[in-house]
Amino acid sequence: MKSTLFIYSSTDGQTKTIISRIKSFLSNDIDSMQMPIAEVSGEDIAKFDRIIIGASIRYGKHKKELYEFIDLHLDELAKKDNAFFSVNVVARKPEKNTPDTNPYMKKFLLQTSWEPKNLAVFAGKIDYPKYNFIDKQMIRLIMWITKGPTNTSGTYEFTDWDKVDSFAKNVIK
Repeated sequence: MKSTLFIYSSTDGQTKTIISRIKSFLSNDIDSMQMPIAEVSGEDIAKFDRIIIGASIRYGKHKKELYEFIDLHLDELAKKDNAFFSVNVVARKPEKNTPDTNPYMKKFLLQTSWEPKNLAVFAGKIDYPKYNFIDKQMIRLIMWITKGPTNTSGTYEFTDWDKVDSFAKNVIK
């Protein structure tokens, strides 16, 4: 069985929840670890056979820490069995929910030298009550423009858990 390091860059927690779900498909998670990207070192990467990274989008961008991490560990990542997934609310739309059609995944692949062996895109979650005033208003405006939910008293989960499970089964063999 391959040892697996699950790395996440999450803004509001949905990416961490998704990576935990993927990790749950391991029959023996003694050989695995889940960590936020800011805490992962080169030594951590070296200990594992497989690396799975999930990263969220906020205001149209992955966090800078994702790109810095990949640049710093590119050679080691390339040697490992690996996978990458992006979590964004745009992926709630069927025409934008695959690696080939999602604008954020396409942008990510153009901006990095890393070529992940497995890719996925998952729709995220909007949790208006959890956001500060500015984020709430900005996300509401974006949702209004993209014809998404704008009622700021609600929480809207768009994640297709069957799709997450299918990805997990594919990458954890």
